[in-house]
Amino acid sequence: MTLALTPLETSWLAGESGEARALAMRVIAETARLMGAEKLVAVESAHIDGALYHGDSGTLFAEKLVALGAKVSIPATLNVGALDLFCGARTRHSPHEHDMAKRMMRAYETMGCAPSWTCAPYQAGHRPAFGTDVAWGESNAVAFCNSVLGARTNRYGDFLDICCAIAGRAPYYGLHIPENRHATFALDCSGLSPDLRDSDIFWPVIGTLFGQRAGNAIGVVIGLTGFATEDRLKAFGAAAASAGAVGLFHIIGATPEAPDLSSATGGKREIPTISVTPGMISSTLAGMSTTVLEAVDAVAIGSPHCSYEELVELERLIDGRKLVRPFYACTGRHAIKALEAAGRRRALEEAGVTLVADTCIVVAPILEATTGVLMTNSGKFAHYAPGNTGYAVRYGALSECVESAVAGRLVREARLWR
Repeated sequence: MTLALTPLETSWLAGESGEARALAMRVIAETARLMGAEKLVAVESAHIDGALYHGDSGTLFAEKLVALGAKVSIPATLNVGALDLFCGARTRHSPHEHDMAKRMMRAYETMGCAPSWTCAPYQAGHRPAFGTDVAWGESNAVAFCNSVLGARTNRYGDFLDICCAIAGRAPYYGLHIPENRHATFALDCSGLSPDLRDSDIFWPVIGTLFGQRAGNAIGVVIGLTGFATEDRLKAFGAAAASAGAVGLFHIIGATPEAPDLSSATGGKREIPTISVTPGMISSTLAGMSTTVLEAVDAVAIGSPHCSYEELVELERLIDGRKLVRPFYACTGRHAIKALEAAGRRRALEEAGVTLVADTCIVVAPILEATTGVLMTNSGKFAHYAPGNTGYAVRYGALSECVESAVAGRLVREARLWR
């Protein structure tokens, strides 16, 4: 398929609007050709995942764009970096890595990206309107943007994301095309108990099961109407996008493109449907922990970043007690500022919580040791922590994470597991 550019886009490609936009257009146009796109689409915002330091080449690329005079042409927020420049959580980066990571973060800010530094930009005010085309990176953010907000984006990778933000264009393929957004299979949770479906611990588990079954397909979940909250949808999408390549999901009665099954499927009356059983939930749950040891060496929450409401719930569960195990709560600057405005930050820190902003313990070497058992309530942390940190993982509810950090060993609450 031949890529057709508009006269304006052709002029940008030829360098008539500067070398930086020409470079961005070359990257976008070549990606569009590789993906079989017939045209580009104007995008209204971007979320940039490429500002996380993985090596010097990423920093040098960003600084090259700055040297060419690059500026984003649309609103653009920044995903996590490799440093906590807001709360000051320490990392084990070498001096060179620390310097290059900081240079990279500053380069993206120089290009006009908002210094949000969060993987949950949708909870920091970046919420594109339903049906609009955007260019977002970061797997959970993409899933939330497509599914919960109903905006349209593919999973844009590092460096393509900033190019889209500079040019204000993206390849028109995949999830930008309305007919590609219909569900092709269903998970039916109607047979599960209401108490289970209404528990926070359930949503990362069903998200993991969904992602494992979906791969990169689009599915719809039946039987969760009335149980969804924004934080639960956030947890579901993050787990699904980690366990599979999920960029869009539908939940009947909870997400905007799925008021009913017919809408979610594009009018198809019958699609393959899997009835979710308690046994399937138990099996998925067991697979989210990688050890049977009852030791807990550290606890981490906040992948995606904790919302203000989740941090308030953390404070309630701690209830003035002292934590005897390192406890990391990863969050964004917006939530920290809300904590400070409400006078709640000090209580968490005095209890022993390390607040981490701008980054998280899985993408930056913040954990004091390189081995041990990490407890988490995050499906995404459970998926990535063993490979990224060296820790074995115990998945549990937030209340179990708190009680384990207070006791210094694994604490299970039987009522949650019935």
